Amino acid sequence: MRQKTIQRCVEGIGIGLHKGEPIRIVLEPMEADSGIIFYRQDIGMSVKAHPSNVINTQMATVIGISDKESISTIEHLLSAVNSYGIDNLRIIINGGEIPVMDGSSASFCMMLDEAGIRTLEENKKIIVIKKEVEVRDGNKFSKVTPSNEPTYHFIIDFEHPAIGRQEYTYEFGKKNFLNDIARARTFGFLKEAQILRSMGLGLGGSLDNTIILDEKKILNPEGLRFQNEFVRHKILDAIGDLCLLGMPMLGNYDSFAGSHKLNHMLTKEILKDPQNYEVKTLASSLVHAKAFA
Repeated sequence: MRQKTIQRCVEGIGIGLHKGEPIRIVLEPMEADSGIIFYRQDIGMSVKAHPSNVINTQMATVIGISDKESISTIEHLLSAVNSYGIDNLRIIINGGEIPVMDGSSASFCMMLDEAGIRTLEENKKIIVIKKEVEVRDGNKFSKVTPSNEPTYHFIIDFEHPAIGRQEYTYEFGKKNFLNDIARARTFGFLKEAQILRSMGLGLGGSLDNTIILDEKKILNPEGLRFQNEFVRHKILDAIGDLCLLGMPMLGNYDSFAGSHKLNHMLTKEILKDPQNYEVKTLASSLVHAKAFA
């Protein structure tokens, strides 16, 4: 199986979730073994999608050099990139955030469909999980275990009548992503949004791009896209965060009340010890090749 990029440049525009400013985004093809590269055109900063470049995980996954030289909210785009099997891509923006679009990965999937997929000559590489790796934060955890069929299993448990306890298992793959995960939106609570805005954050958040809840109910008039949209979005985030490993992961991901922080801790923990993983060239004859097609 070969590495992939996109066939042609494609661009879009959207609002940044935290600053509320319009941001232009361009996806550009890259050569084999380039990886996923972000470029901030306004300040001339280039940074690779890698755990070593993550500088903040408080409200989103943020990569960069400093607070002023950074790119926020990369996970929804990377979730689509990971699920489409794209190994090499340049992402150009003119601001400090990836636009939030509708709060899911759906718009980025449409951009990738418009760009088309190009197969390169070089073989695809994957990171194969060899042993269990787990990180914890109190009773919360995220972990990976060896498997020939990559899956994501997630449990959330909120003391909110509209969420409660939700559990979902997802078998990794482009078709399943489009059907089951890509449209799941980010969510937040009205009282927290008011605090964020007082701090100059969340200025672009609205009912158009976020599921917003008060103390009892969902405020979005159209309701949910899935009955368990909340836990599906958590899986969407995890797929994007694990894209920072630098290549597709063959293994199972499992989490209870996980977060961007835990996902970042997990990617660092995996890469810290070479005994945790093995990098393999993916031959089309391998049984698990279909997951990364």
